[in-house]
Amino acid sequence: MRTPLITRQGYESLRQELDQLWRIERPEVTNKVAWAASLGDRSENADYQYNKKRLREIDRRVRYLRKCLENLKIVDYRSEQEGKVFFGAWVEVENEAGTTLKFRIVGYDEIFSRKDYISIDSPMARALLKKEVDDEAVVKTEAGTITWCINSIEYEK
Repeated sequence: MRTPLITRQGYESLRQELDQLWRIERPEVTNKVAWAASLGDRSENADYQYNKKRLREIDRRVRYLRKCLENLKIVDYRSEQEGKVFFGAWVEVENEAGTTLKFRIVGYDEIFSRKDYISIDSPMARALLKKEVDDEAVVKTEAGTITWCINSIEYEK
C-alpha cells in the first residue's frame, strides 16, 4: 500500500498536468478525431486510429489524476522537522565504500519526474526516517544490507 502523501510542489505539478490535459490537449485531440472521422473509412485512417488511441490515453490519465488528487494529503514543511529526516527532506548519505547520494524523500506520485527523488515507501527512506546528521541507517534490500551515514539534511521552506 502506498502512503498517500505529497509535497505542495508535487501536488501543484499534478494539478497543472490535469488542467493541461483536460483544457488543452483533450479538446485538440477530440477535434482531430472528428476531422479524421469525417474523411470516411476509419479502418485504414492512421490519423483517426492514432488520435483515438491518444484520446483513450488522455482520458485514462485524467481519471487517474482526479482520483489521485482527491486522496492525497499535502505535507508542508514545519520547523519541528529541522535536524531530522522527515517527508520532504533533501538528504545526503554516504556508505562505507565512499559512494555519496543526495535525494529528496517524496510521495510515490512525484518520483517519476525526477531522478533525485525517492518514495517515502522505499527501503532507503524508511531506514532514514527520524534520523539526524551523522546517524547511521541500515538499509535492507534484495541486493543485501548496506549501512549509510547521513551527511546533511535540508528542507525547502
